[in-house]
Amino acid sequence: MSDYESLNHSTWECKYHIVWIPKYRRKKLYKSIREDLGQEIRRLARCRECRVLEGHMMIDHVHMLVEIPPKYSVEQVMGYIKGKSAIYIARKYGNREKYFSGQHFWARGYFVSTVGRNEEAICEYIRNQEVEDMKMDQNLGLFPELK
Repeated sequence: MSDYESLNHSTWECKYHIVWIPKYRRKKLYKSIREDLGQEIRRLARCRECRVLEGHMMIDHVHMLVEIPPKYSVEQVMGYIKGKSAIYIARKYGNREKYFSGQHFWARGYFVSTVGRNEEAICEYIRNQEVEDMKMDQNLGLFPELK
């Protein structure tokens, strides 16, 4: 039972693979924004008693493996993280970049999948996502200078 968390009246293991994008899938998640935003997302998750087990930020989307207690829905946690992180980005980077308009940084919605017992496979997928995306872009001929 060491893999399980517990609350007052329940024992649980609720892990989710979540992916979301910036509005219009603009390529905005780069350089210092990646580092700052990664730390901020982890802090916001802790505020909702969640743990980010694995995470990776691509330039146009975010992958995250997160453990969410059953007293919160995925929708509640994602609404909180996306809303507060958009405010954080607008305050910190809003004056420097023309596309950081107000607090409308993230697109509506997200992808979520329960992890179950495939946790290690999902972690590996998240870790290697950037390499796989670059390979796909090269195969499609989108970035011939990378070959």
